[in-house]
Amino acid sequence: LVELQEKHGIPIQASAFLGTSPIRQYAEGWTMEKLLSTMETAVSFAVENDVPVMFVTEDTTRSNPEDIKKIYQRAMELGVRRICVCDTCGHVTPNGVKKLLNFIDEEVIKDSGYDRRDIEVNWHGHQDRGLGVANNIAAVEAGADVVHGTALGLGERAGNAPLDQTLVNLKLMGAIDNDLTVLGEYMQKAHEFTEVPLPRNYPVFGQDAFETGTGVHASAVIKAMKKGDHWLADRVYSGVPAGEFGLEQVIRIGHMAGRSNIIWWLQQRNYEVTDELVAHLFDVAKSQRRLMDDSEVVAAIEAFNN
Repeated sequence: LVELQEKHGIPIQASAFLGTSPIRQYAEGWTMEKLLSTMETAVSFAVENDVPVMFVTEDTTRSNPEDIKKIYQRAMELGVRRICVCDTCGHVTPNGVKKLLNFIDEEVIKDSGYDRRDIEVNWHGHQDRGLGVANNIAAVEAGADVVHGTALGLGERAGNAPLDQTLVNLKLMGAIDNDLTVLGEYMQKAHEFTEVPLPRNYPVFGQDAFETGTGVHASAVIKAMKKGDHWLADRVYSGVPAGEFGLEQVIRIGHMAGRSNIIWWLQQRNYEVTDELVAHLFDVAKSQRRLMDDSEVVAAIEAFNN
């Protein structure tokens, strides 16, 4: 990193990390003295060579509070101004996140005489208990300056906290005001290039996320659309407004569909709407066990016409 910084003339942050939990110390045969010595060597080298350094305690959420206090405070004494608190094994709950970050603020940073604004606090979470997004939100609410995540929750074991869902929720909460209309395209690219599945029912960005097939639901959405009120149509049966993320509501036909679904579907594709065709598609839809895709509806129309 020192050579790269000199070559390119730009700062490159080093993230120096050590596992501090008792279970990791026992498995490795480490002592706190060993951890402190290792941290001091790495951080001092970075500081002396003008390499921006963030000190990371791995498995922070399962670490002894006094151990992480001691090692973070020593790192700050040596010049660290960025620290990262990690839930490496996806162990903690949102309430625990808030308590831990409050401990970092009050007992680690302020107790050392530093102003909280002088130390950047990062939060790094995992999905082992399915709490990655909830924990990221809790971290933001607790004052974390940076939260980590990955597209589709990519990562070891059950993965890291999904960055996409974190952004969606922070946007809806009003915590950020970023333009996220290309986030769906980003998710498709992540899915394509990493070959990690994007399930149909994945929140917001799965194929089914904004598809409405139940008759009473679809009827309300269609009525809003007919009013020309896209804001209303995007919210009357959706907790997430599709348009905020470059997507749109879709009316589908399936076993739970009503006639309004079918009529709307036909009208949007410039088919002639007749009572007989609607009745035929209604019967076909009721024989299904799932939503029909467009090609299946077209095939049913062709069968009716022939």
